[in-house]
Amino acid sequence: MVSRKVVIKNPTGLHLRPAGILCKEAMQYKSLITFNFHDNTANAKSVLSVLGACVKCGDEVEFVCEGDDEEEALDALVAAIESGLGE
Repeated sequence: MVSRKVVIKNPTGLHLRPAGILCKEAMQYKSLITFNFHDNTANAKSVLSVLGACVKCGDEVEFVCEGDDEEEALDALVAAIESGLGE
């Protein structure tokens, strides 16, 4: 299991479009991918779960990856967040 904290840079937070991009990226990996935010855990492969977390710009989330490709998955998700998720 690996984890890393990252700050959301999108001006509008994780609304539908960036949440979809995040989920699409997460689904490319076999590992279980979740993130922790305000004492809640969300499934990064579920758009509804990501939207339900209500993550805003400047919020810090901790991604947790567990599985065969956990390192690659974590690196890819952090890179996607830091690049702005298409925005």
